[in-house]
Amino acid sequence: MFRAGIVYPVMAWACISGVTASGAYAAPGSGLVPHRAVYDLELKDSSERSGISGMYGRMVYEFNGSACEGYTVSFRFVTKVDTGEEVKLTDQQTTTYEDVKGGNFRFLTRSFTDEKLDKEVRGSAHDDKEGVVVDLTEPEKRQVDLARSLFPTEHMLEVIDRAKKGETLFESRIFDGSDSGDKTLITTTLVGKQRKPLADDPDAGKAGEMADKAYWPVTISYFNDDNAGDALPIYRMEFKLYENGITRDLTMDYGDFVLSGKLADLELFQPGDCK
Repeated sequence: MFRAGIVYPVMAWACISGVTASGAYAAPGSGLVPHRAVYDLELKDSSERSGISGMYGRMVYEFNGSACEGYTVSFRFVTKVDTGEEVKLTDQQTTTYEDVKGGNFRFLTRSFTDEKLDKEVRGSAHDDKEGVVVDLTEPEKRQVDLARSLFPTEHMLEVIDRAKKGETLFESRIFDGSDSGDKTLITTTLVGKQRKPLADDPDAGKAGEMADKAYWPVTISYFNDDNAGDALPIYRMEFKLYENGITRDLTMDYGDFVLSGKLADLELFQPGDCK
């Protein structure tokens, strides 16, 4: 069934670089392009169990920063959900900061239903010798020790680096502060061969100077990181990924319902001066 206040996964899309001795992906002078991307969302499929008869909305993803000063993401995901009996407005607002080189990550997510706050998750995380230490301040103050993980930008650095090397299937553990901000996720990433857009590619025309550039088709499945060994992912995302970290033509599969996201507007920002 549809749950008011559901926290959707943060779209953590960034870019390239090499591997450090610890296995983390650093980004000295990475090819990341600061940008603001707007996606129109609509319901692609839903099961009877979902309780959703209609759904549409908009997602805005803004990425800024540089390898030397760190990366910030501002993400907003607004939908109108028709359950057949009522229409609800959901609004998720997330901001993050990630210092890839220093292994630090800060996150804040607020989720609203009909403009009323349902949930707030706030905290920070950092790498240490044993893994990742998370310091939560909302919804309650506590510290959590987790296994060694990649943060969101760091994870996408890995995806693009491996894609450029021709690797097509790999697994990673990530921490992105989603849900209650106290657990890691296991991801399985499938990368297709790099290709050019076709004439009927649905949203390539909205990609500006990227419209005719080659991209990788990417599918990332997210699983609970526990001993249960769940066969099915919590959710799965498919998208077309450019070498500079821009994405389009999204499919977001939450199990009981599936959303599509088509690029509606793309604005590129001036890259930071990383000396």
